[in-house]
Amino acid sequence: MTAFPEDIYTEPSADPDTLANLGPLAPLAGIWIGECGMDVNPKADGPERQVYIERVELQPIDAQPNGPQLFYGLRYHTRIVKPGEVETFHDQVGYWLWEPANGTLIQTLSIPRGQTAMAVGKAAADAKTFRLRAERGSTTNGISSNPFLEHAFRTESYEIQVTINDDGTWSYEQETVLIIPDRSEPFAHTDRNTLRRIGAPTPNPTAQAAAVV
Repeated sequence: MTAFPEDIYTEPSADPDTLANLGPLAPLAGIWIGECGMDVNPKADGPERQVYIERVELQPIDAQPNGPQLFYGLRYHTRIVKPGEVETFHDQVGYWLWEPANGTLIQTLSIPRGQTAMAVGKAAADAKTFRLRAERGSTTNGISSNPFLEHAFRTESYEIQVTINDDGTWSYEQETVLIIPDRSEPFAHTDRNTLRRIGAPTPNPTAQAAAVV
């Protein structure tokens, strides 16, 4: 069981500069493009392999306390299209959070098909690779889906591994395990991509204010 302090109200002092306190998430800050994505998803006649192009924006937010708990983080938006198309193939928003006190990483995600999740992992502040996981039924790193998805494409787990590359890019591999009524075995829905930076991050509001003073 996690040990929590008796004082659950007093907030710690936070550094106004989020970019300087993101730990392993620091290399992810900014605007990114990935043009070699690969998605393997379920179709009626079997798995479909789909190449995709991805744009991700990860911007620092002000420090977030929960009483004595303190997070630094990035707000993100991911938009994915198929090559040569305009229509959105996948849209996702959420937060990447880092808790320096105990090395906890959190990714929250929400997609506009009626599904949300929170994945949790651990890493050192200078880690170049880290893994997070969400599981159906958990109250601390869980998955919530609308009734149709729960019936037809029930998500049992979601796992993502991020790797920071020496050339300044970063890559991810993720696996979402689905239970589908007409399949005898769980289906591993996978995605992977490598992203290169096309824009710098915008400092969080308190950092901007501190720079003006």
